[in-house]
Amino acid sequence: MAFIQDSDKPEIKRALSEMKSEVTLSYFTQEMDCDYCKDNRELLEELCAIEDRIKLQVFDFKADQEMVSKYKIDKVPATVVENGVGVGIRFYGIPAGYEFSSFLHSIIMVSQGDSNLSPESRQLLKEIDVPVHLQVFVTPT
Repeated sequence: MAFIQDSDKPEIKRALSEMKSEVTLSYFTQEMDCDYCKDNRELLEELCAIEDRIKLQVFDFKADQEMVSKYKIDKVPATVVENGVGVGIRFYGIPAGYEFSSFLHSIIMVSQGDSNLSPESRQLLKEIDVPVHLQVFVTPT
């Protein structure tokens, strides 16, 4: 089953043309006890087929513990969007439906290496001197 419709591919390709560098999607999955892992992987593979600068790495949540620890993954399916600098942006669950747009924007932002934050916000963030764990929860309801 295709997740990305043929009619949507040109618009996705156009949006991704704003990418400045290669992005890696590190995808964490497991065969058992994961309702959306297979669907999530298929979606990521379809996206990689649209844009050559998006690379996919697949890791097994139970077998690849070194990578699970590196990215601090605590559930599946999980996708880390990264450009080789820092630990990237994590998406838990399948980034489909309303979340797909946010997912595309994160890929573009990571490829550009810029958060687009204002200078004032950047300065305020520099003043934070303790670890911060930030999570954003999205629901279409």
